[in-house]
Amino acid sequence: DMGPGAVAFSSTRKGGCSTGVHGEFNVNQYCGDNPEAVAQNRKALCAELGIDEGRLVVPHQVHGTVERQIAADFLHLPESVRQMILEGVDAVMTDVPYVCIGVSTADCIPILLYDAVHHACCAVHAGWRGTVQSIAAKAIAAMQLTYDTRPATLHACIGPGISLEHFEVGDEVYRAFAGAGFDMDKISRRYEKWHIDLWKCNRIQLESAGVAPQNIHVAGVCTYSRTDEYFSARRLGQ
Repeated sequence: DMGPGAVAFSSTRKGGCSTGVHGEFNVNQYCGDNPEAVAQNRKALCAELGIDEGRLVVPHQVHGTVERQIAADFLHLPESVRQMILEGVDAVMTDVPYVCIGVSTADCIPILLYDAVHHACCAVHAGWRGTVQSIAAKAIAAMQLTYDTRPATLHACIGPGISLEHFEVGDEVYRAFAGAGFDMDKISRRYEKWHIDLWKCNRIQLESAGVAPQNIHVAGVCTYSRTDEYFSARRLGQ
């Protein structure tokens, strides 16, 4: 519960129709899963949420920083047009009631931002590339522009994603974070190779953008170590 009017949640792998690396409860239409299984899973999710299937909005992510506003008229567009609008998008925001916006992750970091004053929220997909490109801060800036959001009033939830212990990176990724201005002493640790803390990276970005530290909730759930419940690209080979 993020306050009056919004709920943040992460679906798990359990209870759906998908098989193999997509098993069981996959609602991502863009990962090569059986379309019929995905459709059944999405139908079940919407039934659980008590919304029409057309009110579940998940973009086709590309590890970029493009965001899209989902206004009321979007819900009445043909499916082909909706797909075009959601192509190449890594953050979606809306102030339309009874709409579920979401992102798909399998080790990347999902972030939900909620502006209770304007009843607006934004779902953000922050993999390491998006984090380096400051997608969380850019999403907040987009909410400011679109809804007149004040960052100090935002509530943020950093959902399940890969932990520092399991996010081993090459030197080129380490250099990318250093080049983006991160304090590497705070966000990285050297084992045999470098490891980076994406949870902390995004918390730092949220705080730098003006979100109050007490308004940031970090789930602290590592998808890599909890593949019984969550998708992990590194362990499941997606």
